[in-house]
Amino acid sequence: MPTRLDAFREYRARMNARISEIGHRDINRFFSLDSAAYRDGALDAKTKELLGLVASTVLRCNDCIDYHLDQCVKAGWTDEELYDALNVALVVGGSIVIPHLRHAIETLDLLRAEQTHAVPPERPSSG
Repeated sequence: MPTRLDAFREYRARMNARISEIGHRDINRFFSLDSAAYRDGALDAKTKELLGLVASTVLRCNDCIDYHLDQCVKAGWTDEELYDALNVALVVGGSIVIPHLRHAIETLDLLRAEQTHAVPPERPSSG
Protein backbone atom coordinates (compact mmCIF):
# COMPACT_ATOMS: atom_id res chain seq x y z
CA MET A 1 0.00 0.00 0.00
CA PRO A 2 1.50 3.37 -1.00
CA THR A 3 2.35 5.85 1.75
CA ARG A 4 2.18 9.64 1.70
CA LEU A 5 5.93 9.50 1.10
CA ASP A 6 5.39 7.50 -2.10
CA ALA A 7 2.78 10.04 -3.23
CA PHE A 8 5.17 12.90 -2.41
CA ARG A 9 8.00 11.35 -4.43
CA GLU A 10 5.74 10.73 -7.43
CA TYR A 11 4.27 14.23 -7.32
CA ARG A 12 7.69 15.87 -6.92
CA ALA A 13 9.16 13.97 -9.86
CA ARG A 14 6.14 14.62 -12.08
CA MET A 15 5.96 18.33 -11.30
CA ASN A 16 9.72 18.87 -11.57
CA ALA A 17 9.55 17.28 -15.03
CA ARG A 18 6.62 19.53 -15.94
CA ILE A 19 8.48 22.64 -14.74
CA SER A 20 11.51 21.57 -16.76
CA GLU A 21 9.29 21.25 -19.87
CA ILE A 22 8.41 24.92 -19.58
CA GLY A 23 11.96 25.74 -20.58
CA HIS A 24 12.21 29.00 -18.64
CA ARG A 25 15.91 29.82 -18.49
CA ASP A 26 15.95 31.43 -15.04
CA ILE A 27 13.76 28.74 -13.44
CA ASN A 28 16.07 26.07 -14.88
CA ARG A 29 19.10 27.98 -13.61
CA PHE A 30 17.63 28.11 -10.11
CA PHE A 31 16.97 24.35 -10.15
CA SER A 32 20.59 23.81 -11.28
CA LEU A 33 21.87 26.11 -8.54
CA ASP A 34 19.82 24.22 -5.97
CA SER A 35 21.24 20.87 -7.13
CA ALA A 36 24.80 22.21 -7.18
CA ALA A 37 24.50 23.54 -3.63
CA TYR A 38 24.20 19.98 -2.29
CA ARG A 39 27.26 18.54 -4.06
CA ASP A 40 30.56 17.93 -2.27
CA GLY A 41 32.55 21.09 -1.71
CA ALA A 42 34.24 22.47 1.39
CA LEU A 43 31.41 20.60 3.15
CA ASP A 44 30.53 17.10 2.02
CA ALA A 45 27.14 16.37 0.45
CA LYS A 46 26.08 14.35 3.51
CA THR A 47 26.55 17.34 5.81
CA LYS A 48 24.83 19.67 3.36
CA GLU A 49 21.72 17.45 3.38
CA LEU A 50 21.64 17.66 7.18
CA LEU A 51 21.89 21.45 6.93
CA GLY A 52 19.06 21.40 4.40
CA LEU A 53 16.94 19.39 6.84
CA VAL A 54 17.53 21.87 9.66
CA ALA A 55 16.81 24.88 7.44
CA SER A 56 13.68 23.24 6.03
CA THR A 57 12.40 22.48 9.51
CA VAL A 58 13.00 26.04 10.73
CA LEU A 59 11.31 27.36 7.57
CA ARG A 60 8.42 24.92 8.19
CA CYS A 61 8.35 23.32 4.74
CA ASN A 62 7.09 19.74 5.07
CA ASP A 63 7.86 18.93 1.42
CA CYS A 64 11.45 20.04 1.96
CA ILE A 65 11.63 18.12 5.25
CA ASP A 66 10.50 14.96 3.43
CA TYR A 67 13.02 15.47 0.65
CA HIS A 68 15.98 16.18 2.93
CA LEU A 69 15.12 13.38 5.35
CA ASP A 70 14.98 10.97 2.41
CA GLN A 71 18.42 12.20 1.31
CA CYS A 72 19.79 12.11 4.88
CA VAL A 73 18.68 8.50 5.36
CA LYS A 74 20.25 7.55 2.01
CA ALA A 75 23.45 9.35 3.08
CA GLY A 76 23.65 7.23 6.24
CA TRP A 77 22.69 9.57 9.08
CA THR A 78 21.53 7.66 12.16
CA ASP A 79 18.27 8.38 13.94
CA GLU A 80 20.18 9.80 16.91
CA GLU A 81 22.09 12.21 14.64
CA LEU A 82 18.88 13.25 12.91
CA TYR A 83 17.13 13.80 16.27
CA ASP A 84 20.03 16.02 17.33
CA ALA A 85 19.77 18.06 14.12
CA LEU A 86 16.01 18.36 14.53
CA ASN A 87 16.58 19.55 18.09
CA VAL A 88 18.73 22.38 16.71
CA ALA A 89 15.89 23.28 14.35
CA LEU A 90 13.44 23.27 17.25
CA VAL A 91 15.64 25.51 19.39
CA VAL A 92 16.24 27.93 16.52
CA GLY A 93 12.66 27.94 15.26
CA GLY A 94 10.80 27.70 18.56
CA SER A 95 7.49 26.07 19.40
CA ILE A 96 5.97 26.90 15.99
CA VAL A 97 8.27 24.17 14.61
CA ILE A 98 6.64 21.44 16.74
CA PRO A 99 4.03 20.39 14.11
CA HIS A 100 6.84 20.09 11.57
CA LEU A 101 8.92 18.10 14.04
CA ARG A 102 5.97 15.69 14.30
CA HIS A 103 5.88 15.48 10.52
CA ALA A 104 9.65 14.86 10.38
CA ILE A 105 9.50 12.04 12.92
CA GLU A 106 6.62 10.40 11.06
CA THR A 107 8.59 10.69 7.81
CA LEU A 108 11.67 9.19 9.44
CA ASP A 109 9.53 6.31 10.73
CA LEU A 110 8.23 5.74 7.18
CA LEU A 111 11.75 5.83 5.75
CA ARG A 112 13.07 3.36 8.31
CA ALA A 113 10.09 1.09 7.70
CA GLU A 114 10.89 1.13 3.98
CA GLN A 115 14.35 -0.10 4.85
CA THR A 116 12.84 -3.05 6.71
CA HIS A 117 9.89 -3.41 4.29
CA ALA A 118 7.38 -2.98 7.12
CA VAL A 119 5.47 0.26 6.66
CA PRO A 120 3.95 1.59 9.90
CA PRO A 121 0.43 2.98 9.85
CA GLU A 122 0.29 6.71 9.18
CA ARG A 123 -0.94 8.86 11.99
CA PRO A 124 -3.63 11.51 11.60
CA SER A 125 -2.17 14.99 11.30
CA SER A 126 -2.44 17.33 14.24
CA GLY A 127 -1.61 20.99 14.41
